[in-house]
Amino acid sequence: METLRTLPGDDVRQIMWRYADRFDLQMAVQSARSVARGLVARMVAEGARHTHEWTPQKAQLLQAFDESGITAVFLDPHQGGFIEGPKNMGLALVAFELSWVDAGSATCSLAGNLALSPIHERGTPEQRDHYMSLCAPAQPGEDRKPWRGAFALTEPLPYVGVDTGVLCGRVRVASWEDGREPMLQVEKRGRFITGMDFANFVTAAVETDDPRIKTSCMVILEETDPGVFDRGAPTLKMVHQLSSTRDPVLSLTVPASRIIGGYTVKDGVLVPNFSHSEIIAAVFHRTRVTVALMSTAKLLSAVEPVIRYQRARFRGGDACAEGSPKYELGLQQKQDAVHRLAEVWAAGEAGASLGFATARIFDLLDPTEKAKDQALADMGVQGLRAQLATLRKVQPKALEYLDLLFTPEASRDAARMAEL
Repeated sequence: METLRTLPGDDVRQIMWRYADRFDLQMAVQSARSVARGLVARMVAEGARHTHEWTPQKAQLLQAFDESGITAVFLDPHQGGFIEGPKNMGLALVAFELSWVDAGSATCSLAGNLALSPIHERGTPEQRDHYMSLCAPAQPGEDRKPWRGAFALTEPLPYVGVDTGVLCGRVRVASWEDGREPMLQVEKRGRFITGMDFANFVTAAVETDDPRIKTSCMVILEETDPGVFDRGAPTLKMVHQLSSTRDPVLSLTVPASRIIGGYTVKDGVLVPNFSHSEIIAAVFHRTRVTVALMSTAKLLSAVEPVIRYQRARFRGGDACAEGSPKYELGLQQKQDAVHRLAEVWAAGEAGASLGFATARIFDLLDPTEKAKDQALADMGVQGLRAQLATLRKVQPKALEYLDLLFTPEASRDAARMAEL
């Protein structure tokens, strides 16, 4: 009987996870793996995870991400990236490879993408191109350092730590002179904010504290803005020590153009185009996929080390002779050990298949979602509630069209279908 001699390799994984025809994704996987099993593995072996502080040793990760192309995976080609179109699958594969060795290194990489995600999903075209180009690695001949970002949502309990609909961070109008752009005063205390040690900017969720600002919003804060940009104390944590995490205190004055997604002025009131919850909803239903795959990577990466331990458990002593079942199989003489490991392996394979399938579905969904948003914007529909109300009106017609689409042509009402 032929048995599986090793875990599936890249040739099999590319078929299983449906990226055998994507050379760009294959190169991203190889780049991430070289960083994970090279620099990250050495850092773990040297004890870099024994401190919560961000150290020069850990800072090597950022340079490695830039040089290997990991940083550029999130960016469009005209912004300095190399993957055209949606990037959910690419980001998922990179997170999987980094987490295979250390989930903290994956968190360090993903946190930068998370900081840009509100700008990418709901920012104005000017905001997207400006900040995402700043975060692109320097090209040959360029003398600059790429910017890094941090995503500041969570706050000290009992606020956003348990309920994303409640914020203690506040924004109010600092000054609003006739004919000039309003200036905003932003107050934000963060809790467990990743990337704060080296962040050049922060995307912060804040609630309105002024009748001249209609709703909550997300605002871009830069380290050079007037006011206090205190990175805060390191957060003590049990895992992910290869990422930077701090509790910042921010009190800054910024122009209203920093509101993510822009704003309009109606009856003397500044109206953000998107509330903070609308932006977060657009961001989180994608980013949860990559985080879930990090756990799956830990399951699969444990299989081979456990097999080696089980097989070699009794070797090297006088307990058994070479060639005996005890020497060759070790703990795997007992079926219980094999079955328990098989369950872990199966859970990992199932999780990976489900996670990467979801990432591919999001890659298919993104263009449709953007086309929907553009169509609603052309109709003058803005805001989540207005969009939902508009979609509810056309939903019966859409369902009727789908029924006609799958009705045999002989019995289909062609006139009604053309009308729809």
